[in-house]
Amino acid sequence: MPPPCPRLASIRRVLPGLHRGSVRRYSSKPEQASSGLPKPRLDYRAISENAVFKSHNAFNRKALLPVGAVQTVARLYEEQKELLHEVGAKRHARSTVGERVRAAAKDPRAKEAALAEAKSLKAEITELERRLEEVEDRLYALALAIPNDTHPDSPIGPESEAATRSTHGPQPLPTSPSRDHVSICRALNLLDLEAGATVTGSSWYYLLNEGALLELALVNYALSIAIKHGFTPVTTPDVVRSDIATRCGFQPRDHNADPPVSQMYHLSHSSPDATTSALHPELVLAGTAEIPLAGMFANKILNAQDLPRKVVGLGRAFRAEAGARGADTRGLYRVHQFTKLELFVVCAEEQSETMMEEMRRLQVEIFEGLRFPFRVLDMPTEELGASAYRKYDMEAWMPGRGGWGEISSTSNCTDYQARRLHIRYRRPLPTDAAPASEAPSAPLPFAHTLNGTAAAIPRLIIALLENGARIGLNGEVSGVDLPRALRPFWVGGESNAIQWV
Repeated sequence: MPPPCPRLASIRRVLPGLHRGSVRRYSSKPEQASSGLPKPRLDYRAISENAVFKSHNAFNRKALLPVGAVQTVARLYEEQKELLHEVGAKRHARSTVGERVRAAAKDPRAKEAALAEAKSLKAEITELERRLEEVEDRLYALALAIPNDTHPDSPIGPESEAATRSTHGPQPLPTSPSRDHVSICRALNLLDLEAGATVTGSSWYYLLNEGALLELALVNYALSIAIKHGFTPVTTPDVVRSDIATRCGFQPRDHNADPPVSQMYHLSHSSPDATTSALHPELVLAGTAEIPLAGMFANKILNAQDLPRKVVGLGRAFRAEAGARGADTRGLYRVHQFTKLELFVVCAEEQSETMMEEMRRLQVEIFEGLRFPFRVLDMPTEELGASAYRKYDMEAWMPGRGGWGEISSTSNCTDYQARRLHIRYRRPLPTDAAPASEAPSAPLPFAHTLNGTAAAIPRLIIALLENGARIGLNGEVSGVDLPRALRPFWVGGESNAIQWV
């Protein structure tokens, strides 16, 4: 049996009663703020005032929470307010005693009594502050683990409860092992898995010849549509601080797993001493460009008139948990590294649901141009993760795999990420025609964030090859029909293997 994780043990001490079982796990406490960002601003009041709803919501999402976590947050929030009031009252009393000490300069007995009272108040304040810090630490750790709210139209339950919103493209082809993308790639010399395994390991690969050109064409095709819809292109860092990933709702390390597992690739320094650790915060390879794109807006105050801010980022996605190899994950379907074009939006609260539908339509436009069968699913509660309020998945029919395979998703995270990354916005100043919608002294509202996949390249290549391969009666692959929409983005010359349709 592996030795217990010290950090997990400490979390269990703070959060007694952790459930075990087949549930989605969320980290109870973030990595230390190596990014230098302020502590996440969580809405304790909203949790406390909606405790029953929050509890049901966490249950529906299969969030790993201590027993009675939401009710404990409500109790601790009241305790925090009471302690803050007591500390304030004691500090005021100590200030008053200080004035008495100064006024009794010529009265030794009165001064001595006032000094004794001041000493007693100081000890009481120290004890109250200790209790307050303990309560705030527990309150913060519990509240941080509570997932986002859920859209009322989202289905409840596991993946099998997903609701089909729409279907697109031609009639699906019958399942056929001869349409397996790995076989097609080998026949046309598009993929080298063996060299990838030799150089790096299982689930790494080389794209060759028209396979490499197809990746470039897909990136530029999807990018052109995103730009047409007002998205600003960005190339992102593939390396991010672990703290930023955690604030976005990802788990660089799942400390609640037994044994703890790593969800991301961590970068280590050659001499991990105390000095190095202080100078070099923990870094990870980004699992998606969503993380660095969200980080672009961290700790910023935007003007409402500049919203929504729409960016499309090109990056490499690194996934440590590529999973066991099997018929449904072989080849390019589940790999450790792939090229991904990501949509990201920062907007005002009232804009986010409209923006989600706009992003869905953009993604549908991209995939309709690729001429393979696909469907849009409204994902159920157990598939939303920690951050998503609502999530659409898009799945392509892959006849070689004999099933539907996810090619894209879109998530509305409302203010979940913005509260953790401190992304806020300033509403326009009131005018006679448009009076203020909130008090002048009200805190700045947190923005809403959305993310969506414009192109996850390996999955799109699978869908194109398995639906477009030209296979003779003898089962031999003679070439591939590719959609004419990609032709303007094809940088190679004419190919005997490719026909544009």
